[in-house]
Amino acid sequence: MSLVTLLPFIVLIGAMILMTRSAKKKQQQAVDMRNQMQPGSGVRTIGGMYATVKEVSEDTVLLDAGPGVELLFAKNSIGAVLSDDEYNRIVHGIEHDLKSDVVPDDASSLTETDEPSDDASAASDDKPIDLGKKDASDDAADETAEAKADEAEPKKIDGESEAK
Repeated sequence: MSLVTLLPFIVLIGAMILMTRSAKKKQQQAVDMRNQMQPGSGVRTIGGMYATVKEVSEDTVLLDAGPGVELLFAKNSIGAVLSDDEYNRIVHGIEHDLKSDVVPDDASSLTETDEPSDDASAASDDKPIDLGKKDASDDAADETAEAKADEAEPKKIDGESEAK
């Protein structure tokens, strides 16, 4: 047999070895996480239930799911051990101190300074914009300006285009 014939088999065997190594690594991380559980830790089960660890034995975990509700679970049914902040945020709705992380609703507060800028004073010197209704004489002047513009440029008829 030649090397070219064996190459696909070698590549497949190498890929299988790499996949099993990564799967074993993930399993070992899950076992380590479950072994680090201690009473008072917040956990999420693989079924999605949030509870507090009350007791940890070799193969089982006693969870406190609420006042007077204690549940016995197998250790490998624990999906994640949560940090205290994350557990309180999810279960009790308690946010950590967000005062340092406050983001303003608009960008104007990000650019404001205590000193008035030159741009602000220049903008206030501008004439106010009239948003009122136009007089009849203004309408007549606008119509004559539009008529002159129409005479200078021929009108298009349906189906015609400017492309030449």
